[in-house]
Amino acid sequence: MIAIGNVLVSDEVVEEQFVCDLDKCKGGCCEDGDAGAPLEKDELAELNSVYEIVKPYLTSSGISAIEKQGRYVYDREFGWVTPTIKGKMCAYGHKDKKGIIKCGIEEAYNDGKIDWKKPISCHLYPIRISKTKGYEMVNYEPRESLCNPACVLGQKLKVPTYVFLKESITRKYGEEFYDVLTEAAKAHYETPKTGEL
Repeated sequence: MIAIGNVLVSDEVVEEQFVCDLDKCKGGCCEDGDAGAPLEKDELAELNSVYEIVKPYLTSSGISAIEKQGRYVYDREFGWVTPTIKGKMCAYGHKDKKGIIKCGIEEAYNDGKIDWKKPISCHLYPIRISKTKGYEMVNYEPRESLCNPACVLGQKLKVPTYVFLKESITRKYGEEFYDVLTEAAKAHYETPKTGEL
């Protein structure tokens, strides 16, 4: 465990290698789950402010789901989340010609229409954040079968998860945090493991 202030980062975040392989997973994390994407409280206002701009990027099914359920919904287990289309794909997503799920929010961002990329939980995946007694736990939680291609590609390219997620980790915690994490990761690899000489 790497402690940076009140944030506890799992060793797996620096040990495991991961690079999304969308051609193989098809963005399945946007539809495989028990609820929509987790949202932080300040992101509810973000969704409200960008919705009309993002709306043209959404499918008719997505728009219908949002109009019926709301721009965000409260789940007893996960808190605030994005609505889904019939309990599956996030209402803000759509499939491209290759069958890859794309985020309408991110597409609007990429087109320069808005300055909010997408929910931070989506941007950080396969990292999941949980909070407990004044601490934030940063854990590595890829889906076993769905994310296997990303784990294989990460190992092939030799890219640690924290390096792949540099942009999102920096967005969440800041540049100084990422620099400290990088130094901690280097020290972690240079320290002999138990039983090693």
